[in-house]
Amino acid sequence: MATNVVEIDARGLKCPLPVLKLERQLAHAHPGAVVVVVTTDPMAKIDIPLHCRQNGHAYIQDDADGIVRFTVTKAGSD
Repeated sequence: MATNVVEIDARGLKCPLPVLKLERQLAHAHPGAVVVVVTTDPMAKIDIPLHCRQNGHAYIQDDADGIVRFTVTKAGSD
């Protein structure tokens, strides 16, 4: 089964907007859905992993040239 990936471009947005946009997207997503957040806010390196740990979501963080990319998989099962 193919997974649709939703990307949130949060470059230029400051805390707490990147994590709030992620929360809003995950609230409407099915378990196992993948959401990618691209941000330039250094606080997102704290906020998004914390949100994921608190809610049981898996995530991968990639940093390159001042841009942070989080690939988040929503917790739960179908």
